[in-house]
Amino acid sequence: MSNQSTSLPAAATFPRKRRKDPRFRRFGFSFPCEAGEGAAGGWGQVAASALRHCNSKAWALLFATLPLFVLPTAALAARKPVLAQIDLPHNYYYREMYLPQLTTGPSSLTFSPDGKDLVYSMGGSLWRQAIGSNEARELTHASGYDYQPDWSSDGRYVVFVRYQHDALELWQLDLGSGKEHALTSNKAVNVEPRLSPDGSRIAYVSTSGTGHFDLYVAKLDSGKLGVPRRIVGERKSAVPRYYYSAFDHSINPAWTPDGKRLVFISNREIAYGTGAIWSVAVDAPDDLKQIYTEETAWRAQPQVTPDGRRILFSSYHGRQWHQLWLTTIDGAAPLPLTFGEFDRTGARFSADGARVGYISNESGNTSVWVQTLAGGALTRVDAAQRKYKDPRAALHLSVRDENGATVSARISVVAGDSRAYAPDNSLIHADDGFDRSLQPFENHYFHCAGDCTVDVPVGAAHVVVTHGMDYVAAQRDVQVKAGGAAAQIALAPLRLPENYGKFVSADLHVHMNYGGHYRQNSEGLMQQARAEHLDALFNLVVNKEERVPDIAGFGTPPLYKDGVLLMQAQEYHSSYWGHLGLLFLDDHDLTPGFVGYQQSAMSSVYPTNGAIADLAHAQHGLVGYAHPFDTPPDSDAVLTNALPADVALGKADYYEAVGFDDHLVTNEVWYKLLNCGFRLPAGAGTDAMTNYASLRGPVGMNRVFLDTGGADTPEALRDALTHGKTFATNAAMLALEVDGKHPGDELALSGPRQVTYHAALRSFAPVEHFELVYNGKVVATHKLSGARTQADVTGRVALTGSGWLLLRAWNKDAQPLVLDIYPYATTSPVYVTLDGKPARSPPDAAYFVRWLDRAIETSAARKDYNSDAEKSTTLDYLKAARAVYAAMQ
Repeated sequence: MSNQSTSLPAAATFPRKRRKDPRFRRFGFSFPCEAGEGAAGGWGQVAASALRHCNSKAWALLFATLPLFVLPTAALAARKPVLAQIDLPHNYYYREMYLPQLTTGPSSLTFSPDGKDLVYSMGGSLWRQAIGSNEARELTHASGYDYQPDWSSDGRYVVFVRYQHDALELWQLDLGSGKEHALTSNKAVNVEPRLSPDGSRIAYVSTSGTGHFDLYVAKLDSGKLGVPRRIVGERKSAVPRYYYSAFDHSINPAWTPDGKRLVFISNREIAYGTGAIWSVAVDAPDDLKQIYTEETAWRAQPQVTPDGRRILFSSYHGRQWHQLWLTTIDGAAPLPLTFGEFDRTGARFSADGARVGYISNESGNTSVWVQTLAGGALTRVDAAQRKYKDPRAALHLSVRDENGATVSARISVVAGDSRAYAPDNSLIHADDGFDRSLQPFENHYFHCAGDCTVDVPVGAAHVVVTHGMDYVAAQRDVQVKAGGAAAQIALAPLRLPENYGKFVSADLHVHMNYGGHYRQNSEGLMQQARAEHLDALFNLVVNKEERVPDIAGFGTPPLYKDGVLLMQAQEYHSSYWGHLGLLFLDDHDLTPGFVGYQQSAMSSVYPTNGAIADLAHAQHGLVGYAHPFDTPPDSDAVLTNALPADVALGKADYYEAVGFDDHLVTNEVWYKLLNCGFRLPAGAGTDAMTNYASLRGPVGMNRVFLDTGGADTPEALRDALTHGKTFATNAAMLALEVDGKHPGDELALSGPRQVTYHAALRSFAPVEHFELVYNGKVVATHKLSGARTQADVTGRVALTGSGWLLLRAWNKDAQPLVLDIYPYATTSPVYVTLDGKPARSPPDAAYFVRWLDRAIETSAARKDYNSDAEKSTTLDYLKAARAVYAAMQ
């Protein structure tokens, strides 16, 4: 232990991996005129099975037997996002909503020319199935994942997309011989292949050359692709955007029946959504026509009827879920073809135009349906019987706790082909970043109720099992024989000493549904929480542009089942002022749930977050700042975030010290507020979108532990959070006692003195730094030994002035067992008062004065307030907060 007081290292000096490029600033400080979702781009880290997805069986066995704590740090530092060659902001939106993802259910389809069969993607392979039959035959099975088939009009072959070698390439499958060969090898992202009606050309979307989604056409002759020609040129819109690139994209191509034009989606001069339906003449690209304008979100996927008169597309206009709509080739007012509170996407016509096939998530997972255009008769194409290319066998997994009781868990299964597997009826999820030196693909996982069976290829399989942060991750290598195999995994507990308190865990920031492949419900969400050993979670109802997927569930009473408490709450979505979590609202959600949408009727930035906080408090709610900072706020070109104003004027009740942000940057700002004497408890929230197939972490990845005495009622959670009896973490569990006081308590002393502290750490992943922080400086560092996962320490610290003390644990680099950018944990402060004097820091007060000066200047210059009263109220609020800090200088 070292008791030397040191200044905290500048947050900006640490490797950021996903933050080096300002395109990935996701909270809007560089876009003061717009609002947006808030958790973008997280380049997430490899999941619990990160060390296991290796390029060969030998490497897999090597890493399986190598203790995690002896791996060199350098081997863990090369985290990059999935398909990092895409040059667009907010990668977690386009990745989930546009790019193909691994699902246990079907994900895309194409009709045979005679309309009798379908080829579709499922579980990373292409499958063929006759409509009306329950038997499916696997057509492809590579050391990669296959998606987006398109069947040639002569019936001889299928073109498709293969995810392999860190790219998405176009491939062709000869249905007669079964031979496959690559059509592209540009190491880019090539998706949505569409064969022309005569099969002589192929249209597709590629990032080759620009990193943006551009529309290409190439000749296809004897299985060889000609030189690609970009049909719609690179173009930069004048409209500022938040979610989308400044450069227009061209996606979702579909041929007209005569093969002369392509219908597609473009966002020319559109700020929100993926844009309007357009058409372009393939051989005369200047002949460009807009057909119909609407806010779309990646999945419109227009299809032209075989007679060339109408266009079918997916839309959520005026609703919360995608359904199928019809317009004309001239853009007449569209009418819905289907209805329902779930998604119907990926629609394709049969050759005669009499039927439509599509992907539905009505049951939660994805499924294939065929519907007649006249009358709407439905046929589900269900692969009840499956013929695999290679032998499969059942792997049965049983998970037990230290007492032998069955427990839910998160499980990753990777077979010898480097592919991930999950039970057919489960939702498989993927991490959004990984280290290419350790594995060929991102980690995939599913949640299991305790006993699960997975069909896997015969041979080696690696299994990783986790159950929250208070159990050690378990890893097993299993040999699956032709008759199957079984593995029982016993989990070893991690526990903090009981004298520090009785904690329950909660994720304060979860989105049950948010435009993902799946359709989640409360029961499924609670099952995920149970597998993550999470006691409570808050489903934050929020908009994704013009829709609010979970709005129908707002206001329902808390649900409690099998040890999990689910509460409905709201995320207030102002990327001008910063996003808020509104918990424990007892009457209604606040609408509209955002401000500052440029080029809309809601472009004004009034109401302020402070006004919203007042409305939330009137409903007995708590107000917190969600995923606060991804980069140091004073480095942003435009700074409008209202955190210092809302804290100074008593509007903020908690702070996501661990969330979808950069934890060191976020906590550096928090320390400055604490130094000014404000008491702001630590909270945590994952910002998990639990119906995504690809997300930046499961529910509970970022969680807060609350000392409630063991009670898990809403009242107990609220009381503990309000009084700061918390620690926030994505890895280590922490405990702190200072002279008999715990986090959230006040230690009142007469004059300077030394006090004794006790601290404990329990972590399922190795920890590099274990520190006591006093008024923003590290005053004690405890070196961990061995596995670096447990510590119980005692020390003394000199308290020379009023302020605060907290305990934190963190790593400089990513750690494979933690599905976040790097491990980080912090307690709430123990507040110190010497001689009755308040904590004060003139330099930090001056920092917030400068911050608010910038916010006042930018807000005063705006021209889109709805009235002079809105403007004056906004500026008066900011000036009142500035005066609080000015008085501290």
